[in-house]
Amino acid sequence: MYMQREFLLFVAMATAAAMPAMAQTPSGVGPAGSEAHRAASFPDFSRVWTHPAFPWFEPPASGPGPITNLSRWPEQRPQTEGGSAALPASKVGVSNYDQLVGDYKSPILQPWAAAVVKRFGEMSLAGITFPNPSNQCWPSPMPFIYKLGTIQMMQQPDRITILFGGYNNEVRRVRLNEPHPSPLKSSWYGDSVGHYEGDTLVIDTVAVKTDRKYAMIDLFGTPYTDKLHIVERYRLRDYDDVKDALERNNKENWLVNGDVWSGHRSDKFLQLHVTVEDEGVFTAPWTATLTYAPGGDRVAENVCAENRNEYYNNKESDVPKAEKLDF
Repeated sequence: MYMQREFLLFVAMATAAAMPAMAQTPSGVGPAGSEAHRAASFPDFSRVWTHPAFPWFEPPASGPGPITNLSRWPEQRPQTEGGSAALPASKVGVSNYDQLVGDYKSPILQPWAAAVVKRFGEMSLAGITFPNPSNQCWPSPMPFIYKLGTIQMMQQPDRITILFGGYNNEVRRVRLNEPHPSPLKSSWYGDSVGHYEGDTLVIDTVAVKTDRKYAMIDLFGTPYTDKLHIVERYRLRDYDDVKDALERNNKENWLVNGDVWSGHRSDKFLQLHVTVEDEGVFTAPWTATLTYAPGGDRVAENVCAENRNEYYNNKESDVPKAEKLDF
């Protein structure tokens, strides 16, 4: 009887090993096989990827999408020494990074959230740089963290670690094949759990911290509540599979370093399809993509700290000054 069981187990294992690796679905329960065998079952995302575009989301081909900029630049141009494309504001063209005026009339915004976005837009039109996690050196909530256009993904059998380059060296940790805990405890990046569905890594994030400064999900100040729920789907794709998204990217976003994608036509791209819902802010869920090109060999270390020097103007900021001490 025992010999028969062992023979059947051997046949089952041999059959599984003969199946195409990408078709296998890793299980979150039961004894694990060797790490090498399990790793061969997963798509390999482990490298540096880059998406140097602002505000960053590639709008969907159809259906509700992210908040976009009402202020535009008439043409696509890489950054100058001043740190922007340095073009006059327009009503057509790509998003104007010098004026962040979110579309507060978007039907996906509830009235109170539309008022918040409108207020930030009025500040930007008045020449006021309103504070956000990036310019204040604070941790970035999901999905504001996508602003950090260079990432490095590291895969292990039980977790995914994502390093974000740009400032503060931020890190997201994703547990694989686990449920969200109950009760949930909010955190800067939220509680993220993931699993593989064939060639796709699916990450589910909830419990993003709300009792914090600069609680916004994009550069337009769009707020979020404790009902924020984000689902990410990562896939490796060929150029022909992503060129439609890259066309939308080129029409909507400012490509800060120009086109870094077309030089990789023979390579694989990492495409993220994201669904965002928050019934406290939005009238419906919305979707977007981010298409990452292969990056360098590492994520550079950066430090974000208070500094009066404006790197984009190479001069000191005009900060308030006092004639005499007030203490």
